Formats: sequence, structure tokens, C-alpha cells
Amino acid sequence: MNARDALWDSARARALIAAKDVGGMIRFARLAQGLRQGDLGRATGYSASTISRLENCRRASNDLPMLRRVAEAAEIPADVLGAALGFSGPASVTVAAGRPEEDPVRRRTFMAAAGFAIPAHMLASLDDALAVLPPPPVAPTADEVAAQLARARRLFDAGDLAPFIDRLPRLMSVAHANAEEVHDAAGYARLTLCYSLATEALNKLGLPASRITADRATAYATLSGSPIATAAAARSLSIVLRHEGRHAIANRVTMDAASRLEATGLATPAQAAAYAQMLCTCAYTTAQAGDRERALDMITDAEKAAARLPVRPGKPFSVTPAGVGLYRVGIHWSLGDAGAALHVGRRLSPGQFPTAERRGRLHTDMARAWWQAGRPEETARALLAAHREAPGEIRRPFIRKLVTELAARHPRVTGVQHLVTLGGER
Repeated sequence: MNARDALWDSARARALIAAKDVGGMIRFARLAQGLRQGDLGRATGYSASTISRLENCRRASNDLPMLRRVAEAAEIPADVLGAALGFSGPASVTVAAGRPEEDPVRRRTFMAAAGFAIPAHMLASLDDALAVLPPPPVAPTADEVAAQLARARRLFDAGDLAPFIDRLPRLMSVAHANAEEVHDAAGYARLTLCYSLATEALNKLGLPASRITADRATAYATLSGSPIATAAAARSLSIVLRHEGRHAIANRVTMDAASRLEATGLATPAQAAAYAQMLCTCAYTTAQAGDRERALDMITDAEKAAARLPVRPGKPFSVTPAGVGLYRVGIHWSLGDAGAALHVGRRLSPGQFPTAERRGRLHTDMARAWWQAGRPEETARALLAAHREAPGEIRRPFIRKLVTELAARHPRVTGVQHLVTLGGER
């Protein structure tokens, strides 16, 4: 055992961790290095009084980036900080209060929300896993976690979410087990990407559990210190917030992450792709909030950024000019400009999108634009095309609502009754 491990295995350190006394831990680590508060302040860019305030506050500050910076300078290991902050187990890192299995009403709501698309036993397993993770069958390696995450992403990209939801509890289990074993930034980054992908899927299904997974993604991204992981977590959280109608805070989350990415100099393709994706996400959120000028400016910037990017299939951020064009379609119909949305959408073809999920999204966005333009026949055709590409896309809550309205106003349009059946409205 090296000196640092011995320090954090001491009785005093274990007591501070158990008490979740983050301030006491900072003071303990500082004194172990023979540093004064001013020394630690200068190493982190904060004043001595800020360090003093952190050390004398038993409860953790809400400013996790500041805590992480101070902890790094004080040589507090990431896993030790995580344990003191309560991030060592999934049940403690939640936005929603309480353990899921303790609230039968919440559980029934969870089950009903996506029961039309996902078998009940899969939803029950996922709900249980968000409270208490199943043990992994073996001690997973980093390569095994990466392989399982890649398989999960392929299932997500296929556009039918039942197999993804079925695999999700095991993915969360192995990602947690590996992160707790290796105690390094890469392990926390993999765990972040796992929860970010889970959030995207749960959002598509309209499940409230997306609040839990988004919060965990954010927490583990902070521990990882990775700008890419932070961007993935910020994007997933912003989608949750946008669906709640909280557009201003969603934009703030996204733009903060974009600023951190920009500060890296965007030296790698991964960083540049993540930055372009954040611009797309923020532009769409801004359009949903009704800010036309800013939304169009940001999507134009995203187009310029995407034009310089290499193709990165299967990566967390794979941004192409066609993908940015799809965001522009959504931006225009969000702003109430169906004509502009249809104009952009007609220049896109399904063959430009490598995944079924994105091809399905192209058709559903076009369906929304056709509906906005008062064209029910084209709306139905686009929705049927979406189902052929990615059945899960027409089962999203917003699309189900569109199908319901279409059936109520134009029940005799060709394909409408079939859509009602496909969408689970009967």
C-alpha cells in the first residue's frame, strides 16, 4: 500500500468519509501535505477565505467543479471524494426523493408510462435496478464495460427500445462495478456515458426515471473530470429539463458545458464533435423557447463546425452535416415555420443517416412539419415511414399525441387507423 492509500485508509480518514464531512477531508488532506489555506488557494485559483469556508462547512458545497478542483490539489482521490459526496452507490444520487421501490404509486406510474412499448417485466427490472443494482456475474474489465456500452448503443440506434431496456440493468451494474474497482477518471467517464444513454432512452419513452439517470450522469461526469463526459451528461440533463418546459435552465446547462469544451481548444475530433452537438442541442432548446434569432444563429454555427468534422460512427458524439440539417428541421417547426422545415427536410434523405433511430426521427420531424402545414395525408405517410425505420419513434409521447389528434380529426385518411394500432392507442 503506498503512502496516499495508507493515508486514506487511516481511522481518521475513514471517519471523515463515513460522516460525509467534505470540509474536514479537505483540511485533513491539506495538513497532511503541510500546506496552509493560502497555499491551497493559490494552487486552485481561490482565496484563502474560500478554502476556509469549505473546510468549516460539514455539508458539501453545491459547486461540484470547485470541490473537485480543490480535492485534486489536496490529492484527495476521486473515489474518496465520491464516497464522501454520496456518489459511491446509485441509490444515493437521485433528483427524485426516495427509493423507487418504496413508492407503489410511483412504481405503477412508471410501469404505465411505457407499458405499451416495453414488456412489464423489463420495466419492473429497470425500476428495481435504479434502487438496488443487480450484482455483476464477474468482475468486469474496462474493455467489457466498453463492449457492453457499445452493444447498448447499437440497440438504441436500432430504434426499438425494448431490447435496450432489457439490457440496461446489467449495463449499469457492470459499469458501476468497474468504476468502483478501478477508481479512475476513465471508469467514471464510462459510467457517465452509460447513464447519459439511459437518459436518452427513458426520455423517448416519457419515463420519469430519466430524472434519476440524468442526475447520476451529471454526478459521475464531475468525478471523471472529462469534458466529453461532462458534455454527454449536460446534454442528457438538458433534454430532461426541456421536456419539463424549463428551457432557460436547460440552455444554461448546455452552454456551460459548451464553454468548458471550448476552453480545451477543441484539439481532438471528439472534443470538436461534442462542441458541435452542444450547439445543436442548445439551438433546438432555444427554438422551443421561441427565440428565433439566437436559435438560427446557433444552428448556423453548428453547421460550420460540422462541416469540418470527420465521420465518427458509433461514438458518443457523431455529428454530420445531415445530422445538423435534421436539427434545423426541428428548429423551424418549433418556431412555427412549417414551410422552412419542409424545405430543409426535403433536401435530406434517410440514406444520409447511418442509424435507424435517426432515420425514424427524420420522418417524425417531417410528420410534425406536415401536420403544422395542415397536410394530414403526408403526416400519416411520414409516420408510417418512421415506424418502418424505427418502431419506437412513433411510440414517443409527443408522437402518440400527434397520432391521437390525427385520428380524431382525419379518421378516414389512409393509414391512420393502422397508426393508432401501432402506437398503442387501442
